[in-house]
Amino acid sequence: MKVVNGFVNAEQLLARSAGFVLPEASVKMKERLQELFNTTDPALAVAHIIAEVQKGGDAALRNYAATIDGITITALEVSAQEIAESVNKVSPQLLSNLKTAAAQVRHFHEKQRDAFLIGAAHMSPGTVVRVLKRVGLYVPGGTASYPSSVLMTVIPARVAGVGEVIVATPPGKDGKVPTRTLVAAAIAGADRVFAMGGAQAIAALAGGTESVPRVDKICGPGNLFVMLAKKQLYGDVDIDGLQGPSEVLIIADDKANPVWVARDILAQAEHDTIAQSVLVTTSETFAQAVQKEIENELPWQERRAIMEESLENRGIIAIVANLDEAFTLSNLYAPEHLCLYIEESEKYVPHIEHAGCVFMGIHPTVVMGDYVAGPSHALPTSGTARFASPLNVTDFMRLMNVVNVDEKMHREFTAVAADLARAEGFAAHARAVEADSMGVQNV
Repeated sequence: MKVVNGFVNAEQLLARSAGFVLPEASVKMKERLQELFNTTDPALAVAHIIAEVQKGGDAALRNYAATIDGITITALEVSAQEIAESVNKVSPQLLSNLKTAAAQVRHFHEKQRDAFLIGAAHMSPGTVVRVLKRVGLYVPGGTASYPSSVLMTVIPARVAGVGEVIVATPPGKDGKVPTRTLVAAAIAGADRVFAMGGAQAIAALAGGTESVPRVDKICGPGNLFVMLAKKQLYGDVDIDGLQGPSEVLIIADDKANPVWVARDILAQAEHDTIAQSVLVTTSETFAQAVQKEIENELPWQERRAIMEESLENRGIIAIVANLDEAFTLSNLYAPEHLCLYIEESEKYVPHIEHAGCVFMGIHPTVVMGDYVAGPSHALPTSGTARFASPLNVTDFMRLMNVVNVDEKMHREFTAVAADLARAEGFAAHARAVEADSMGVQNV
């Protein structure tokens, strides 16, 4: 990990002045794009995929599964029977734990929904809430399965009251959606599951095909091609945001446990080679202890190569003078995950302006948030926590204002509205609002 001393040096590394930046395509990826699409630009390749899916529908989805991933797909949609039977194909322990995690996620979002609806009911002029009819939730997969991501996206949509919840996830090399993913879909209450991934899945959800229904909104994280497709198709369909590589920023004082902090950093690096781990501490001695612990634990990690590349290229340890500087850096960075390994951490929450999810307490590890804490782990990344929120029930609702222009409003505000209209050069607006109840113009 890169070690820097002092606020100024750390600021140069952590301040995100450039805004959201898409991950860079690797040399290998560019070679593959050239082979398949005659371009090294991922955005152009995604535009081509979208156009082909819009034109070719199901056939294009099957073709891309074969040409991009080398997978033969016999059925795009997983049958309801296969989903139902999946719960008998995993261990009782895993089934129980998935149900426990689901209950935690459901409880949190039910409370969130109720609080939101109570607030909306008290707004005046009137505001009514309308729930989206159909949403598509993308769950990463292919080389691995992520049942937790199913729970964290499907359950908030289900709690919000969405009419139809559709999951899209890449199949494995056998053309099948992993059993654990199907179990999570069954527990969370997904209506339909489709074996499709990448930009082609986003295109199918946005525009519909013979088999895939068109959705109103697409949520969920994905790779570079998923992000580009979401970006290009926004407007045809709503999206939750652009979730880039996972990241954590840890603020620790000299009383923190270096073993716990090191393991949180290693857990973060385990995600991907482009995942980022940042430690901001007030103690050089503590920073050295964390480094030593990381060195001790790395050799026996199953994903050691990925972790080493992540830490070498994107890992940062910043040593600053005090906690005020630490929180200033954190707010500049606007992390997806912020962990507070400091004494009386709850006192510092008012100092936090920008973060996706804040972890505090005796062992504020991100892993609890990934699986069982309750809030969705679909969070804003790449500095978008400056303006974006975690995935939540309100992502699946929209507000509709209802204005009752009664006699009292007409009497009190007609002259104001008419004057403002004329100030903007809209005489017809003024005459419209000045019309009396019999339809006679006041001139």
